Amino acid sequence: MENAKKITVLGATGSIGRQTLDVIRHSGGRLVCFAVCVDSNTDELNKIIKEFSPVYAGVADKEAAKSLRAENTGIIVGENAASEIAALDEADIVVNGISGFSGTAPLLEALDAGKTVALANKESIVCAGKFVNTVSTGKKGRIIPVDSEQSAIFQCLAAGRTEDVSRLILTASGGPFREYSVQQLETVTPEQALRHPTWNMGRKITVDSATLFNKGLEVMEASYLFDIPGDRIDVLIHPQSIVHSMVEYKDGCIMAQMSVPDMRLAIQYAINFPERTAGPVKRLELSAAGGLTFHKPDNERFPALELAYAALRENNALPIAYNGANEAAVGLFLKGEIGFTDIVRCVEYSMNCIDNMHIPEVSVIEDVYMIDRLSRNLVKSR
Repeated sequence: MENAKKITVLGATGSIGRQTLDVIRHSGGRLVCFAVCVDSNTDELNKIIKEFSPVYAGVADKEAAKSLRAENTGIIVGENAASEIAALDEADIVVNGISGFSGTAPLLEALDAGKTVALANKESIVCAGKFVNTVSTGKKGRIIPVDSEQSAIFQCLAAGRTEDVSRLILTASGGPFREYSVQQLETVTPEQALRHPTWNMGRKITVDSATLFNKGLEVMEASYLFDIPGDRIDVLIHPQSIVHSMVEYKDGCIMAQMSVPDMRLAIQYAINFPERTAGPVKRLELSAAGGLTFHKPDNERFPALELAYAALRENNALPIAYNGANEAAVGLFLKGEIGFTDIVRCVEYSMNCIDNMHIPEVSVIEDVYMIDRLSRNLVKSR
């Protein structure tokens, strides 16, 4: 199709990347895969190249790149491959589906190149929000959120003026352990934590959903994206994952975005914005959905949320420490080196250490990388 949107997919073999490619696959030619990038999974990348014939493909791992089979696709290799792919002139939309802090540099490069970024990487906003705003100022670069909660808020904000917003309400499934006691949580295994009851996601974000660290990151992300202070952002546990988030206006009206729990809807909305198009996702049948329940999170059993609000109030080094320490601790948990409840203990320890260092105002992007490294090292050396 002549006027098809050209889509770049970063993290193409991850959960968001695969679902983005499925949206492209079912777009009827309205969308084309212009470029893709992966870390090291060239087996899957070869399949993507064969099916979609992207103009460019990037691989961070130089050794893995040797097994690529591509005749008509330009190959970009090296640790900066994602950033180079993100800044390519011809793309219309860059989908940032890279997991974790690694998505920060590609986001900044895409915005600096004036791209619209469909952003699923909340960590980059939490750690480098002020630099995202600086890069975007005076340029055409913009962010349309892909996280289901942020996408829901973005859509609900269309119902009124920003100055009339009373509060944002993020929903959380509560993960697989929402009914567990403190004692039961101590014995949770990685295999149990990776079985999410409603969402199909990557390994790290699935663990984060179980600990509620994912929701803590989303509270900070929402504050940065929508310029709403943390004391006007609430979280409710909603096990059915039908209402993806809500916006309350000052007249008392609450707008909610509802759908089946399928990330392809948020991806499709971001890519096609401001249009809405039909896609591969089944419709929500409210008559068959059963009851919708909401309750407040238990901060005693799941203290990750309170740590997030504390980090947001400090709003300097602590959000970076919160994210970096959590990424390091989740990695140790998945290797079986620490327990499930040790994750939050590691993050709290790292945050306390960094807070006691009285780090000056984060003023350049190098400060972000320094604090990220420091927070991870504190966890690993604990």
